[in-house]
Amino acid sequence: MPLRFLTAGESHGPALVGILEGLPAGLELSPADLQKELSRRKLGLGRSSRQGLETDRVEVLAGLRRGRTLGSPLAVRIPNRDHGDGREAPLTVPRPGHADLAGARKYGFTDLRDVMERASARETAARTALGAAAKRLLEECGVCVASRVVAIGLADDLTRLSCPVSRLNALADASPVRATDRAASLRMVRAVERAGRAGDTLGGIFEVWAEGLPAGLGSYAHWDRRLDGRLAGALMALNGIKGVDIGLGFAAAVPPGSKVLDAYTWKDGAPAYRSNRSGGIDGGMTTGEPLLLRAAMKPLPTLRKPLPSVDLKTGRAAPAPVLRSDVCAVPAAAVIAESLAALVLADALLEKTGGDSMREILPRLSALRK
Repeated sequence: MPLRFLTAGESHGPALVGILEGLPAGLELSPADLQKELSRRKLGLGRSSRQGLETDRVEVLAGLRRGRTLGSPLAVRIPNRDHGDGREAPLTVPRPGHADLAGARKYGFTDLRDVMERASARETAARTALGAAAKRLLEECGVCVASRVVAIGLADDLTRLSCPVSRLNALADASPVRATDRAASLRMVRAVERAGRAGDTLGGIFEVWAEGLPAGLGSYAHWDRRLDGRLAGALMALNGIKGVDIGLGFAAAVPPGSKVLDAYTWKDGAPAYRSNRSGGIDGGMTTGEPLLLRAAMKPLPTLRKPLPSVDLKTGRAAPAPVLRSDVCAVPAAAVIAESLAALVLADALLEKTGGDSMREILPRLSALRK
């Protein structure tokens, strides 16, 4: 059965709810595993005051018994402490760059709160919790997923990844911006602080890495099963993401093939890769090399010095509303993207190995690796 998930809930509603179907039975999983990723989602300099208000305490409603999955859908609930009664004054001035105007046109709303309550990135807490379960499945199968921030605004970290993926999150989480280079981290911190003082916001670029994937996940035979397309789609569906690349990505379009393609060699009696410029995917399938995804996030659309907008009620020009918002959420987006990538990778792994329980899956995966 493929992994499928659904989330529900509004930013200031009573709670967020998520359901994940397709987890095999017998996976060791606890609410603490989900809570860990929700806590990491709150990391990063430039977050709003809401991060201190929301505890994000996840409740597992179904799918677990005695610390193990049952094979039935996993259901979780994350209460919102900061929720209203739905009687807030209507909002009629859309924020440039947000879903406000397009959503109002789509559904015919006159109160933009009907759009922003669901379009808010608050919903990603539910996806993060469900993705944490997928990360546990991958971990049990010897696959590690981690991330780091490589740019915020014009401040970037051009250092190559110099640690195992299994150690990456510990290193990145120690930085206020989740960068792995100390000097680069300081530059990013200063950039965020300058933007905050100016009433502005900043976007940036982050990487998601996965190590330990067997070769052959995904497919070249069906366009909708190509793993690179599925991963890119999952990350593009994350709020604020405007671009995704894999391996060299856009940089592969400039040099000649001799500088881009990964040549082969023999190692321990089997074909091996001399390099990993493809980022761990060829022809829509994993190669067995580390997977590298990179995503670009735009600046957040709520500015303390607002952009020009229009009032849909009066038909006149008006400044965009100033609502509580982050200055920069790139570090948090990287953590969320780990969960989204994990959901796709776990789904692809289950496609390849089959089985309703970990007792069936693990021997099949071991045989596949051999």
